[in-house]
Amino acid sequence: MAEKKMKFQDAMNRLDEIVALLNNSSLELEEAMKYFEEGLALSKQCEKQLKEFENKMDQLMVAKENDDESEQ
Repeated sequence: MAEKKMKFQDAMNRLDEIVALLNNSSLELEEAMKYFEEGLALSKQCEKQLKEFENKMDQLMVAKENDDESEQ
């Protein structure tokens, strides 16, 4: 089953929730592992989104530099 890709801020908020849950020492091992796996997946998703945003920003900056050079 494919998981729905969350918006970046929603994923970060969920990661905060997971960290708080994992800091709760009353979790059963199996439950803690479930949250840990979810957190890893969200972390990977956020990292991918940040790389995509960074690449887009780089492209925009290059385009702006090219526009500025052509105006001179």
